[in-house]
Amino acid sequence: MPTPSPEIQAFAAGFPVFLLHTTVTVAILFAAAAIYVLLTPHKEITLIRDGNEAAAVSLGGVLVGLAIPLAASLRASTNVIEIGLWGIVTVLVQLLVFRLVDMILRGLPKRIQEGEMSAAALLVGAKIATALVIAAARS
Repeated sequence: MPTPSPEIQAFAAGFPVFLLHTTVTVAILFAAAAIYVLLTPHKEITLIRDGNEAAAVSLGGVLVGLAIPLAASLRASTNVIEIGLWGIVTVLVQLLVFRLVDMILRGLPKRIQEGEMSAAALLVGAKIATALVIAAARS
């Protein structure tokens, strides 16, 4: 049987690592999103099920805002322990900043609950902006 090409050997060696790193990062993302949903004063999932577009936009912004620093951590990390540690740290910082943004922009959660898209857009912008700053700080 002929020896596989170097490209096939590299893929065979790297694919399990890719799967492990991706799985750890996605698990942190889902856990962070669940924690965020539990911390918010309004129940996004219920609002979304009831057709509240502002809640859907807001929660979508949270997911992107959480994913940005996680992606930076994944990019800068070299092993699964480092991904886990930095991923958790960046998510904790991001969740803290999200709560601060919610407190500074008082009244927005209630306005989102009432379906106001302008409030959701502002909240998404603030959360993505903080995500980019945290991601840059991690890199």
